[in-house]
Amino acid sequence: MTQLDTRTLQKLDAEHHLHPFNDNAALAKKGTRILTKGEGCYVWDADGNQLLDAFAGLWCVNIGYGRKELGEVASKQMTHLAYYNSFFQCTTEPTIALAAKLAELAPGDLNHSFFVNSGSEANDTILRMVRHFWAVQDQPQKNIFIGRHDGYHGTTMAGASLGGMKGMHKQGGLPIPDIHHIDPPFWFADGGDLSEDEYGLVAARRLEQKILELGPDRVAAFIGEPIMGAIGVYIPPKTYWPEIERICRQYDVLLVADEVICGFGRTGEWFGSQYFGFQPDIMPIAKGITSGYIPLGAAMFNDRVAKVLKEQGGELAHGATYSGHPVCAAVALENIRILQDEKIVETAKTEIAPYLAQRWAELGEHRLVGQARIAGMVGALELVPDKGKRAFFPERGTVGPRCRDHALKHGLILRATWDAMLLSPPLIITREQVDELFDKTWKALNDTATDLGM
Repeated sequence: MTQLDTRTLQKLDAEHHLHPFNDNAALAKKGTRILTKGEGCYVWDADGNQLLDAFAGLWCVNIGYGRKELGEVASKQMTHLAYYNSFFQCTTEPTIALAAKLAELAPGDLNHSFFVNSGSEANDTILRMVRHFWAVQDQPQKNIFIGRHDGYHGTTMAGASLGGMKGMHKQGGLPIPDIHHIDPPFWFADGGDLSEDEYGLVAARRLEQKILELGPDRVAAFIGEPIMGAIGVYIPPKTYWPEIERICRQYDVLLVADEVICGFGRTGEWFGSQYFGFQPDIMPIAKGITSGYIPLGAAMFNDRVAKVLKEQGGELAHGATYSGHPVCAAVALENIRILQDEKIVETAKTEIAPYLAQRWAELGEHRLVGQARIAGMVGALELVPDKGKRAFFPERGTVGPRCRDHALKHGLILRATWDAMLLSPPLIITREQVDELFDKTWKALNDTATDLGM
């Protein structure tokens, strides 16, 4: 490809590329940031600026940038067998090996994988398969899914419907029928005078109230992210998920843990359900399965659900051209090998996460921060106008982007959601890089506070 200058690339991008989750007209005027290189925890843009990526791309580059082994494995598989499908009673060796490896890694009896290309597609698959699961057992009326307001499960018709983002529901006639939502567990905004543990039970019991309102014979499944990422890293109290599981078991409602963000070490455990101590029946995965190096996702099912789908479900009239793509499967296997052989998840849990939590708590002392929340290798700083109160800025969502832009000027990538600064670095980040992250974040907070006259 011909090397073009930044301005030419930005012009071509504005003319021909529609960006997700962007005001494309405003972006065209501003010009996109064009990334050209990645190594470890750093990326470089087309103007030569080095940036510490404290968001791991989009929650996903768990092993860091520039691992040549993944490219070598992809090249070898492309040369050997670049593609074959999983239709027509066929599959490939890497696809089989990955399904077996995931069964080994996943908690409990989540032993069965249906491969897709993204987390969104995994959740579309789950919606269809769960409704099919109940229908072939003579319970077609048991087809309601319950999700959470502000939850995020992708952007496809089913994924966006299962999620509870009001802005997304304004586009495309969403949500589709028989999907309902309950309020999320966000103690900072919603907990009042309750302790976090007390609030966790109150928030979880909203599910029971909704099940009884709709009728247990109608509710097929509950879906939730172990940690609600996209809305601002809402970390539920430890009491929340065990109570959710108890309720699901009581009313025979399938429990779906959306592990697209939390999976493959983000919390310091392999999966978020292990961090919070509950066992899902179904688990969508993506992102960290390949560390973002190549697109891949899967919907994982436990023995109970898979047995019905295999023995009573007949032909599964669902799939995609690239389901179980051999190159993607080979890359995923190599990514998992690196995570295991180099003990990246264990090191993140025992060495890096405690130090990151310590430094993140220090950032919580800044006059602009109302709460510093963190779990393993994912966290958020909630920016507030008055440190003594749990309250948001009057024009919510204006301060966070300003702080994000200041961080970029200091060579740091953080994500802003509303007025929360979100953290999700590669799992390989070092203590020295955590210190760099702290220093640059503190500077960005100072700059933002100065802008606000605080």
